[in-house]
Amino acid sequence: MDTPAIVTEYYRCLDEHEYETLKSVLAADFMQYRPDRTFEDRAAFISFMRDDRPLTNTRHRIETVKQAPESIAVYGRLLDSNEEEVLSFIDVFEMSREGTIAKLRTHV
Repeated sequence: MDTPAIVTEYYRCLDEHEYETLKSVLAADFMQYRPDRTFEDRAAFISFMRDDRPLTNTRHRIETVKQAPESIAVYGRLLDSNEEEVLSFIDVFEMSREGTIAKLRTHV
């Protein structure tokens, strides 16, 4: 799977609550940095998304994808069940050598 396809799969898995598939696109040493917290590993991130995230009936609308040699940036909006914008975001993904997502920096 190429990098844009992996990133698309990441959002699909979050929106459809497919956490086992999500695990397969994240590197074992995956880390996410976001304004409100940092997830130091894949297990903590998946656990939060599955059990603790405050809004679960949402979907990501991707607006722009910019690929650079070392990363890929995604500009988008998080929508609630009424298609109302919850927030806009920029996610910057860094890939592992194996082709999975190694690091994610989220800006809102």
